[in-house]
Amino acid sequence: MNDVLNETIPKPELKKFFNPASVALVGATDDLSRFAGKVLMRMTDFGYAGKIYPVNPRFAGQKVRGRECYASVRDLPEAPDHVGVVVPAAHVLGILEDCAARGARFVTVYTGGFAESGTAEGKALQAEVVALARRSGMRIMGPNCNGMISFVDAFAMTTSATIAGPRRPAGNVGVVSQSGGAGQVNVMWRALEAGVNISYQVSCGNSADLNIIDFIEFMLDDASTDVIMALVEHIPDGRRFMQTARRAAAVGKPIVMVKLGRTEAGGHAAASHTGAMAGSDDVTDAALKQCGVIRVDDCNELYEMAMLLRAKRIPRGARAAATTISGGNGVLLVDHGAANGIGWPEYSAATRAELASFLPKMATTANPTDVSNALIGKADLFRRCVETIAADENIDIVIPTYTMTPRADLEAAVEAWKSTTKPMAMLWIGKCNDQPEFNQLTIAATGMPVFRNTLSCVKAVKAAIDYGRFIAANAKRAMPERPAGIDIDAARALVRAAGGTMTERASKQVLAAYGLPVTCETLAKTAADAVRIASEIGGEVALKIESADIPHKTEAGAIRLHVKGNAAVREAFKAVLAAAKSYKPEARLDGVLVQEMAPAGLEIMLGLVSDPVFGSVIVAGLGGIHVEVLRDLAYRVGPIDLMEAHAMLDELRGRKLLDGVRGAAPRDINALCDLIVRLSWLGYDLAGEIAELDVNPLILREQGAGAKVVDALVIGRKG
Repeated sequence: MNDVLNETIPKPELKKFFNPASVALVGATDDLSRFAGKVLMRMTDFGYAGKIYPVNPRFAGQKVRGRECYASVRDLPEAPDHVGVVVPAAHVLGILEDCAARGARFVTVYTGGFAESGTAEGKALQAEVVALARRSGMRIMGPNCNGMISFVDAFAMTTSATIAGPRRPAGNVGVVSQSGGAGQVNVMWRALEAGVNISYQVSCGNSADLNIIDFIEFMLDDASTDVIMALVEHIPDGRRFMQTARRAAAVGKPIVMVKLGRTEAGGHAAASHTGAMAGSDDVTDAALKQCGVIRVDDCNELYEMAMLLRAKRIPRGARAAATTISGGNGVLLVDHGAANGIGWPEYSAATRAELASFLPKMATTANPTDVSNALIGKADLFRRCVETIAADENIDIVIPTYTMTPRADLEAAVEAWKSTTKPMAMLWIGKCNDQPEFNQLTIAATGMPVFRNTLSCVKAVKAAIDYGRFIAANAKRAMPERPAGIDIDAARALVRAAGGTMTERASKQVLAAYGLPVTCETLAKTAADAVRIASEIGGEVALKIESADIPHKTEAGAIRLHVKGNAAVREAFKAVLAAAKSYKPEARLDGVLVQEMAPAGLEIMLGLVSDPVFGSVIVAGLGGIHVEVLRDLAYRVGPIDLMEAHAMLDELRGRKLLDGVRGAAPRDINALCDLIVRLSWLGYDLAGEIAELDVNPLILREQGAGAKVVDALVIGRKG
């Protein structure tokens, strides 16, 4: 892959990629059993009106699908905007040279046998493709892909049978994926079947040059697309993706994503405790939330979310209301809603009075509103009921619910939806009982969201609510500001001087350079030194081995706590040295660290881990069992601000411990958030210097009393 290079190359202008004035297909044939034959057939059948140039030396001078065939791209009468390449991998580079020489702007390489093969030969061949793209300025999609479809421009260059038959109208939902089959069938075709029409679809394969971020950026700038569905195997550049996603949120174009590979373990062997705790999917999940991407589990949820979001009506809160003619369906809806954080508030007195004035006596005016089967066939009352509820200021979204229903009643809900700007989501579980041909697609064609299953509807509503909250919280949010009292140069010099795993004392010096409070401590070379230092510190002290070769002192037994008195200090000094030598005889021992005993408080674990996709990631959690057993952790891609730090803590299952439970005093949450922010900046500033960082434990004291770093481990990047 070419992730690093993609950071520096110019942003592509992709309009001619999707809407070329002329296109060439290398390997063109009339044989529909061949890949290229299918591509050409789909292109012409889809209705492309531009110039098509078949290219195949075997048929030069002959007609292929009724068009003159050329021996080479170099022989074409004009420079094509877009070229499709369907030839064996060994011939691809030569064809690309021809395309560049003729001045082609874009090329899609369908052929496999490149980096996806896992062979050195395939990877080298793909690297040459990338080098040619950079050298020529010609942009390339693929290799190993199944092309693209533009419903907006009536242009398709793919083999996919999903577009066979009459072309569907262009919609306002885009699809990006690396996979061809899953992106075109599981997502695009199923979306079309559900009534969600598509603007553009791309399957970019290996993404050697153009990748999913390029196509998402195009759709953000394109007036035809309002929602983007993404089926992603690999995020090529985490930082750039997050910037793009934040821009998507800023312009009001939601990105809904299925991120595959969520069970994959972290991509490196972690030396620190923090590194061992950070799985790649934990980081991905946090990063997507952080930039407003709606992550879902399966492909059906992509178009179910898009069904609601494409209407561009985002709920302002989590207060829902529903109408139903079935009490059981109302209960099911409330149960699923409540389990997903959706509230069902009472209507205002005015709304209840208005409903009571026209609903049948057997109906209810509660929320959900059971209008009873006496209202069936009274479309005007259905519409009035929905509009009355939608007008209630206590309600953020309305869910009209139907089972076996006459067409007029269903259309009444559509008219109510059109009459208001408030979000609605129709839940239609049954069928139209007087005109069976009137179905979900008929409703969806009006633009009104319509769902066939209760849980699908609830999940889409919840996603829209969460997206609205993200937009509201981030509407005026600026780039985080670096806290005062940070010495980047001092921290960098310490890390570079260590050249790898740092001692606890050196690690704490790095943290101190970023304003984190650390324990008072001094290195003792002899027992006499230890006694003197302990006396200067006063009270109880801790003695720990100092050795870059023994990062985990507890495992070595080379630590003694709550030591007091000269004799006890001397004995502890000897015991720590003996334990270290026994644990790792070849280790270099610098001495014994004599350290103040930190005051009592709540143990917190903070850390940094270097993620291969998103870079430096801050990790926070409560210590002890919460980390070791429950993995109660929160992640963010740094740098972050205080608001984001508070949000991290709110995600922890043990969050209430910070507020004080069973008589314990509330902890100094503001101090902790400040330290999280500072640590996130440390990771951001020294991303190229630090591989992992572990603060464990940090003792968090009662409110107003601050915190203290008790132990720390920094692992610098070698070389």
